Amino acid sequence: MALQIKVGNFTPISQKPVSNVIMPLERDSDGRTYVRHPNNQRTHYVSDSFADPWKPTETILIQHGFGRHAEFWYHWIPVLSSKYRVIRRDLRGHGCSSFPKKLEDGKWEGGYQYNLDTVLDEIIDTLDQLGVDKVHFLGESTGGILGEILAAKHPERLHSLTVCSTPPYLPEAALKLFAFGYEDWPTACRKLGSRGWTEALSKIPGTIPIADSDYLPWYLSRTGVSDGEGIAGYAEFLSTLDARPFLEKIRVPTLILAPSQSAATSIEDQKALAKTIPGAKLEIVEGPGHEIYVTQAPKCQSAFLDFLAQKKD
Repeated sequence: MALQIKVGNFTPISQKPVSNVIMPLERDSDGRTYVRHPNNQRTHYVSDSFADPWKPTETILIQHGFGRHAEFWYHWIPVLSSKYRVIRRDLRGHGCSSFPKKLEDGKWEGGYQYNLDTVLDEIIDTLDQLGVDKVHFLGESTGGILGEILAAKHPERLHSLTVCSTPPYLPEAALKLFAFGYEDWPTACRKLGSRGWTEALSKIPGTIPIADSDYLPWYLSRTGVSDGEGIAGYAEFLSTLDARPFLEKIRVPTLILAPSQSAATSIEDQKALAKTIPGAKLEIVEGPGHEIYVTQAPKCQSAFLDFLAQKKD
């Protein structure tokens, strides 16, 4: 029997079968909640809802960017969860989610297929096991690349798509930058570890310009939760991920939260993205840095909620 897990004021009581397999929800000794997929990987998730329980409630799925995890979106929850159920999930190899190790023969531990279909299937499986038919997908940075492809391939699962500071792919210059002098990006992650890699990134202007001097030490400590091997595997996956062939196929309402001064994606690229996705709304968010979901949180939250209010279906 599937475990009933109460998070906030929401208790999932049924899960849908995925590939004719019903996997039980799990909770660890610290109270963290997980979905176990048919491939035996576990995805850590956090679910919050403080909406009126007698009213129909739509669900927001937040998907973080590389090197971060669900905890980094803590400040969005009070703003969103009074009207919506909010699910935050850790990507493969990030936060408390499990990951397969890469073997000497180049394959992945346990026969894991580290490709786009697997990663998207795990998102869908998470929703199925939590009993969620459709979501407002909010993806930050590379998390938004997944959202774009998901919207094109599985539009029936999305009410809307919002991408924040999202490039459609990572160009060679970005991959070289993320390698920090090592052979490649995954190698840098393995050698430096998750905290060390993020610390190197934080020294680049236009990445994490937070005025509060206490923020960066906290940020680095929390990125250290992820295993260097875990993010290395995901870096290898991201290195070839490209949403461009899918953008013109997106038919769900789309909001683009575009940073005006990001080191990872230019405003010209964001404008081109808006022109490529049919009917997309472009919201340019003024201010320094790539992680505008932190540095310009009130602006992003207001634009996002206004967009959802107009797009409810």
